[in-house]
This record gives sequence, structure tokens and C-alpha cells, in this order.
Amino acid sequence: MPVSTPPTDHTAPVPTIVVVGHGMVGQRFLEALADRGLTATAGTARVVVLCEEPRAAYDRVQLTSYFTGRTPDELSLAEPDFMDRHGFELRLGDPAESVDRETRTVTARSGETFAYDTLVLATGSYPFVPPVPGKDAAGCFVYRTIEDLLAIEEYARTATTGAVVGGGLLGLEAAGALKGLGLDTHVVEFAPRLMPVQVDEGGGAALLRTIESMGLTVHTGVGTQEVTAGEDGAVTGMTLSDGSSLATDLVVFSAGVRPRDQLARDCGLAVGPRGGIIVDEECRTSDPAVFAIGECALAADGRVYGLVAPGYEMALTAAEVITGGTAAFTGADLSTKLKLLGVDVASFGDAHGTSEGCLDVVYADSRTGVYKKLVIGRDGTLLGGVLVGDAEQYGTLRPMTGTVLPVAPEQLVLPAGAGGPVALGPSALPDDAVICSCHNVTKGSICEHTTLPEVKKCTKAGTGCGSCVKVIGQLLPQSQDKGLCGCFSHTRSELYEIVRTLGITSYAELLDSHGREAARGGDGCEICKPTVGSIIASLAPTLGTSGYVLDGEQAALQDTNDHFLANLQRNGSYSIVPRIPGGEITPEKLIVIGEVARDFGLYTKITGGQRIDMFGARVDQLPLIWTRLVDAGFESGHAYGKSLRTVKSCVGRTWCRYGVQDSVRMAIDLELRYRGLRSPHKLKSAVSGCARECAEARGKDFGIIATAGGWNLYVGGNGGAEPRHADLLAQDLTDAELVRLIDRFLMFYIRTADRLERTSTWLDRIEGGLDHVRDVVVHDSLGLCAELERMMADHVAGYRDEWAETINDPERLRRFVTFVNAPDAPDPSVQFVPERDQVKPDLEILAGPVLAVRTLEGTSSR
Repeated sequence: MPVSTPPTDHTAPVPTIVVVGHGMVGQRFLEALADRGLTATAGTARVVVLCEEPRAAYDRVQLTSYFTGRTPDELSLAEPDFMDRHGFELRLGDPAESVDRETRTVTARSGETFAYDTLVLATGSYPFVPPVPGKDAAGCFVYRTIEDLLAIEEYARTATTGAVVGGGLLGLEAAGALKGLGLDTHVVEFAPRLMPVQVDEGGGAALLRTIESMGLTVHTGVGTQEVTAGEDGAVTGMTLSDGSSLATDLVVFSAGVRPRDQLARDCGLAVGPRGGIIVDEECRTSDPAVFAIGECALAADGRVYGLVAPGYEMALTAAEVITGGTAAFTGADLSTKLKLLGVDVASFGDAHGTSEGCLDVVYADSRTGVYKKLVIGRDGTLLGGVLVGDAEQYGTLRPMTGTVLPVAPEQLVLPAGAGGPVALGPSALPDDAVICSCHNVTKGSICEHTTLPEVKKCTKAGTGCGSCVKVIGQLLPQSQDKGLCGCFSHTRSELYEIVRTLGITSYAELLDSHGREAARGGDGCEICKPTVGSIIASLAPTLGTSGYVLDGEQAALQDTNDHFLANLQRNGSYSIVPRIPGGEITPEKLIVIGEVARDFGLYTKITGGQRIDMFGARVDQLPLIWTRLVDAGFESGHAYGKSLRTVKSCVGRTWCRYGVQDSVRMAIDLELRYRGLRSPHKLKSAVSGCARECAEARGKDFGIIATAGGWNLYVGGNGGAEPRHADLLAQDLTDAELVRLIDRFLMFYIRTADRLERTSTWLDRIEGGLDHVRDVVVHDSLGLCAELERMMADHVAGYRDEWAETINDPERLRRFVTFVNAPDAPDPSVQFVPERDQVKPDLEILAGPVLAVRTLEGTSSR
């Protein structure tokens, strides 16, 4: 069916390009055409895209992330207006059925025929299913599209055991998905080790031990002989080549892929003996008017490439040639880095050491599941490598392939304390080193820019698999002065440690003892004062102070909203947001909120965090409103502070037929535990009761998604101006394990983050990223966990509601007046006008009177 831009007027003599297939490579080809100005909106070409799937191109590399909460829409690769903006005609669910090369036409499944001047085949590949008896039984699936995943998810609801045929990249991802769906999971791999293409025997052994420790059962060196089914035609088990049997009620075939070249075969294009549409270095087929790109093509070097990066290079080559330029695709880097079941796995260059005279430098630690191998030439040249369990140095080592290492190779594989590791750093890389292999971007190109967003926008580096982001960050300009501001040469995290270890309880003391010389004895600035105020507040239980942010010197340090424990609005009024843990509220409390809003004439709105916001209170009304709310059992929701806001939840298994855990109870427990926790920036959380992710937990600073085996914990998400999906920190946790890890994570973030740094930015910036954070908070690599837990316990024990603390102290109430010299006088500028049965700020009062303007002719106008 046609979607997006309807056909434009094609009477003008512009060429027509028909693209068959709209996967990742097809979309990259369209982007390349747009970059080169070959679009309908530019009047230079008509572009028709025939897509077999019911949805536009999506990130197939991240396909498995669907099972951890990412929606199909979030996997989409094309911007929402991309097709319309460029006039590309995308026809979803209408694949090409035949090609007539003599008349240069393509006939789609709908029966419509499209004439072409240039035809681009981007048909991709199809999953190979071994021709074993029973392969078509109910409960057998492939793992290739979003529709495949939806079908697996639905069938798994009634299954208990799943088996994956194939232990390669996609097979292990499929196994992780089945485990996440709560199934006892088996992996059957015909080769003697897992991932036989990417890793060697040692790497496969390390990977096997780690995966088996996660509860998966792996069968290597055996093949599938038969899939057995019951009388109802549904899968009941498998027979393996060694004569053993395996009871399972769901089977996923992930035994490799084959080029989709049938369309080319049918129209007489040349194909390779083992499949793949034969193309030259310009990606032209045996017909000069037809190009083939991606997994369907047999490249000029005799390879069919199953990775996205070579497909992207082919797309760029074809686009350049079609637009009249010169380009050639002669081969590509097969390096890969990914995380399978939480295990880092990477390989690059001659990973198997097939070069003549090469030597292996190997480090293996079966206890930790770490395996590192570098393949070195006789002259010291780095030829390739395999990294399992610790791929931290992949981003630097891969670009150095083919060069002589500046240090002894053993220093790059040994752990700290045993002669390594040595950080080579960006300076060791030549300008022509390819940093982003997905988009073939060199160090030199990256260094032309100054920020990561600029690099991503201008070069696309870092927008593919993401493994190069850390190295990109190291290549960008670094500020020499890391100080918080002009008053302190220390960073926020350094000031936190100074305050904590020395027991400093006042800003003045900290400034005078650790500020820059020129700032000592001064008043500080608007950057460091609230930052230090937040540090002292977060450490209050440890320092033995009250923690009330408006006591003494602390009051002068606070941001605008904290001055009155409420959010300042544009007309000088304030909003009140009571805490509603987990979004659960009784009818009685709802009535109280309604009565308060009615009595004080407040505008009310449901927030995105499952709370009720009341707008329009004058500063002198705040204590009166708080008293009513506190008497009804409410407390401050801290909507004004850099602290925990909300923990959203879905209804969970209590009400929802898909729920597997009690998400509401968990959300309430977490919100009550972390309420009032002062941090470098606001904190948001959510708990989803199943993988459908209705609470949007992966868009939060810490999000929890229920599994059949417990809880998965995600960290570093953000749904704001720069959205970021949270990363999986740990999975299948018990309640106690979950709370313990969140305690550690939050306290470590508070301890090490910069001023106004969200967890998403912190996780990208901190040395070692997610892996380092996991080492610290899960594996206690720094020996800090007991202290982090103790500090959180102190916070929980010392929590006091700021609203209640204020209304019960006459001295603290004195600050809540508009005019100090006329405490009973309301602010005359805070006025409202009616709108939709509520009120809104009177904008005319805010803007002031409209003055007449006298023209030159002496008349007056407004």
C-alpha cells in the first residue's frame, strides 16, 4: 500500500530511480541521494521505494532491544518527515515481484508497474533454515524482523522452554531474548564453539563459561536432526545429531543468512555460484542500469557481506556513481564489537591468525571470563585480535590494525598490576585511521569538529553501533581548566570528596579553604553556591547537619525554586506538587486535592510523572496549602529540587493480564526510599510490570522492567531534549538485589557526577562508561559498595518532609511573605484570567500597558 508522499507531477524529464527494499542499507542509500540533491523536491529525480515489510526501515542491529523495552517506532531509522521532505515515494507492504529489464519496469505485488531509469536492489538476506523434518511445526520461528519478534513474544506466553539453532551473533541475541521472556533456554551450535566466525577457540571457551553461568544451556559440536511435534502440530522437542534429544516447546532458527537474489535470478542478472548478485566496484550488476547493495550483493572482492557497515559503504558508492561521481567499493572491514547477553565480544582484522608467520599474544582469565588475543606480525605490526569479557580497548586497537604498536603488545592485554593495561590514547592514531567503521569516518574527519552532537550530525560517526563514541570523545577538544567555576579549581566530584572527608558543613568554610586564591573571602557565584548547597544537603546525614535546605547559610545557596520549596512560574506565582508514590492514590486524597485547588483557585493538571500539579499559588499561600495537604497525608513531591521526582508505574500483574511482577508495589517502595535525595540533577524513575514497558522505564535515570525471573535494572535513560535509552545494568534481580544496586548506583552518581549532569550524560562521560559503573556497583571493584549502602541507609533514616518541617516551625514560616515590610500584602502583579473553566496568568499585566506611538504625521497608532 502506498504511504507518505503521493506521486508528484512527473511530466518533467527527470530520471526515475526505483529502490527495491527499505532496510538499513536501503535507507542509507536514500539519505545519500538526499545529501547529493537527487530528490523529487529538488526536481532532479523521482525515487520510488518498494518495501516488503509493513513498516519503514528500522535498526535491525538493535533488534533485540525490543525485548528490553524499545518500541518498534523507537527502532525506526528514518526521521518522521524524511520521505515527505525529499519527495520519496515509499510503498509499504508492496514488494517487487518481477523485473523486466528490456522494458525497464518493475511490477509490485499490488500489480502496479514502475518504469525506471536506474534500479537499485537492496533486498538484503533471508534466514537460512536447515532442511530438517518438522522445521515448519507450530512454535518454530526465525529471528529477522520485528514481526518475527512479535510472533515469538506471543507464542512464548504459553511456553516454558526455548531452543535456538545457531550460536553465532544473532543466535546468541535470540537466546538472550528467550531468556528475558522467562524461558529455560538452550543454544545448539554445529561448530565446536560459539561465534565460530568471530572468535577463536580460546575466545569461544571464555564466552561459553560466561553464558553458561547465566543459566543458559549450550550444546556445541552437534546439529539438529529433527524437530518433533505433538498431535496438535506444535513443537515438543528436538533430536540432535549425537542421538540425544531435547525437550522444548519453542524453536528459533538462527543458523545464518543467505542473499535474497531470487528477483535478480528471475530477470537474468548474473549471480554467484553460492548466491549473491554479482556487482563490480561501482556496485553495478551485469546490467549497467541495475545496482545491488548490501547483503544481496556479491562484491567485487568475491564476498557477500553480512554486516551493516559494508552495506553502508556500498550504498554510498552506488549513490555517488548514480549522481555522476566516482567511487569504488573494493572490500570492507569485518571488525565487530557487540554485547551478547551482557558480555562484551569484539574481533578485528586477522582475528584467527591466518597470516603467515604471525604470533599470538594471549591473556586468559577463566575466573572472570576475560580473554584477550592480539595477532602480531613478525615486524610488530598489529594484524588483528579477539576480545571477550573486556573490550574496552577495541575502539583504539581496531584503528591501529596494520601499524606497528608503540608499546609491547603484552602491555595491552595484561590487567592493571600485571604490566598493563597501557592507554594508547587518541594521539597514537594516525589521521587516516577509521574510527567509525559503520560509516567509514576517519580520525581526521572527526577532529574537524568540536562536539559529539556536531560529529554525529555532520559525519554520522557514533550513530551506528556506538562502539566508537568513547574514542570520539577522546579526540574532541578537552578543556584545560576542569574547575567548577571561577571560584573553585576543583570539579564537583572533587568538592564532594573534600566536604565528605573533611566534614565541612558550610559554603564559606569550603570557599576559604579550597577556593581559588582570588575567590577566598568573597561571596561566590551563582554556579558554585547551589552546587555546594546540594552537596552539603546530600551529605547531611553523614555530616550530622539537619538537611533542611533553608536553614542558616544554606538558604542563601539555593536555586530559585528551592528558596520557597515550590516551582516559580512565569507570573511570579508558584506550583505545588504533592508526592503520589507510584501514581497510586485513594479517592479520599483525590478529593482533598480537588478541594484545595478549588478553595485557593488553582489551575490543576495531570503531570507526565503520574502526579497532580496545582498552579497559581502566591508565596504567602504556600504554607496554608501545605498544611491542608500534610494533614491529609501528603508530603512534598520535590518537583522544585534537584532530587528524586517520581517513580512511575503501570498497574502490573495485580490488574494487567500481561504483568509478571507487582510493579506498583515496587514503585511505591522505591519512591518512598529515595524521596528527598539531593543529587547533581533531578532524578526520574519508572517500573514496568512486563516487557511491554507501559511505564517507559528505559527513558528514566533508573528504570526497572519486570521479568519472569525478577527485575531488570536499566540506568542512564533520559526522555528530555536529548533522549537516550537506558542501558541494562543487571538482570533477573530479586527485590533485595534490585534495591541494593539502585542504592549503590545513585550514591555513586551523586558522588562522581558534574554539576547539573543527568545520569545519561554522566554515563557517557565517565571513564569506562557503563562497564566501569557496573564494575563499581555490581562487582565492587573499588571496594566502595559498603560505604555507598551505608550512606543511602543514613539518608533513608534521616529523611524529613520539608513541607511538614516548615509549617511546624514559626521561624521558618517567616520567609513566606511577598513583602518583608508588609507581610500581609499579596503581590498585586499575580493576577489571573479565566480559561477552559480554570485560570491562567494575566499576560497583559505581565507585559505592562500598551503605549501609544506618535507617528511623524502627528497621528497616533498602537
